[in-house]
Formats: sequence, C-alpha cells, structure tokens
Amino acid sequence: MGVADEKAVVKSAPNLVVLKPRKGWLGIDLKELWQYRELIYFLTWRDIKVRYKQAVLGIAWAILQPVLTTAITSLVFGLLLKVQSDGLPYPVFVLSALLPWHLFQLSLQKSSISLVGNANLITKIYFPRIIIPISSVLAVMVDFLISLVLLFIAMAIYGITLKWTVLWVIPLTLLAVFAALAVGLWLSALNVQYRDVQQMVPFLLQIWMYATPIVYPITTIPEGTLRYLYSLNPMVGVVQGFRWALFGGSPPDMTLLVSTVAVLLLLVGGLFYFKRMEKTFADVV
Repeated sequence: MGVADEKAVVKSAPNLVVLKPRKGWLGIDLKELWQYRELIYFLTWRDIKVRYKQAVLGIAWAILQPVLTTAITSLVFGLLLKVQSDGLPYPVFVLSALLPWHLFQLSLQKSSISLVGNANLITKIYFPRIIIPISSVLAVMVDFLISLVLLFIAMAIYGITLKWTVLWVIPLTLLAVFAALAVGLWLSALNVQYRDVQQMVPFLLQIWMYATPIVYPITTIPEGTLRYLYSLNPMVGVVQGFRWALFGGSPPDMTLLVSTVAVLLLLVGGLFYFKRMEKTFADVV
C-alpha cells in the first residue's frame, strides 16, 4: 500500500485511536490507572474467589498457615534450640514477624506468575499491564487482615496490651506491600521471557526467610556496617518495625530507614524495567 493509500485509510477512519507509550523515564500514568480502577477491583476479587474456590477449608487457610508455622518454629527454635526472643513469649515473637512475612511471600509468589497466568487477557485487549501484578498483591491482603486479628487474640492470651504505636502497623504494612510489588515487577517481567523464574521463586523465598529476623532477634547481627548491609533486605526493617509497633520498646534504628530506601530503589527500578519490557508481553507470553 502506498503513501496515498495510507492517508486515505486514516481519513476514512477518523475515530482511529493510536496507542503510544507514555513519555518519561518510568512511564507510569496514575490518571490512567484510576480510570481502570474497576478492572483492578475485578481482577483482585477474581483472584480471591479462585484461590478459595472448591477449597474444603476455604478461608480458614488464612488462619491455619500462620498457626501451624508458629507452632513448628516455636517447638524447634523456641523450645529445643532455646533461641532468644527479646523477653517476649516465643510464639508471639514469631507470629508478629510471620504476618508481614507471609504477606510479602504470598504477594511475591502471586505477582511473579501473574502475567503468564493472564496471558489470554494480555493478548486480547489493551489495559495498563501493571494492573495485573498490583491486583495479585492486593488479593493477599484478605489473608493478612484475618491473620492480624489472630495475632491480637494471641497477644491478649499472653496478657500483652496494645500501645499507641500499633498505628504504625498501617505504614509498615504498606512498606511490605511495596516491597513485594517492587520485587514482583522484576520477576513477573522476567518470567515472561524466562519461565525458569517461577521455579526459582520458592527457593529464593526460602533463603530470604532465613535472611530475615523472623525466628531470631536482630540483636544476633552485630551492630555497625554488617547490620546496615543486613538491612538492605527490605523485610528486615518491616519485621523490626512490626515488633516495635506491637510490643513497644526501643524505636527502630537506622535499619528501618535503610530497608525503606532499599524498597524505594527496588520499586523505581522495577517500574522502569516493567515498562521497558511491557511492549513485548503480548508477543512473548
């Protein structure tokens, strides 16, 4: 078709819409995301229903998982190995860290495979692809909120009262969500190109868990440069912040700041890489 023919086609289709990538380093259009807010809600609700559909115990899994994990770790690390717990009952000490960790773990697992799992949707219609990992992360919040009530009950059983610092749970939860989304953006985009990623994620999370002060206190790590390097793990600051918010004591030191900076850097890098690879998703997935 010649140039004249191309012009004729454009004139005969005045309502033709040409989609172009947004200019800018990150290319994130918050206004467009708001316009697609109903799609975010639909995909989030769909993930929640699919997860518990035909499950015998249903949403009870949100309680069983942290309870069983807490029981096993308390037996092995608390009773047998006598690991210190900063003067707290070991089950509550572990459970307070497992809640943000499970939020991070499940969010990362779901978001890392979200693009491949929605291949049919990606190849058929246009919408901001970042909606898919975002909705995957939001769907996990239901489990977290149920488990949080379980923690409050456990604290009441052990006679631990809530303090005003409990309000910090909200921003710390957001930090855990952003950490999962930041890493999930990297892994979901990589998983489109290399399907080995979804096999690697469980192994990565297993190592990551033991690199986070969940079953042991952060005082095990010597202060100074080594602890700052250790705090580059985004979940270190989140876990430490959760324990302070729930139980009081000394406020978080520089570890929370270092972890927050690490989350921001991962998120900015993840957004940049995701948008850069987005144009190839429909062709490769």
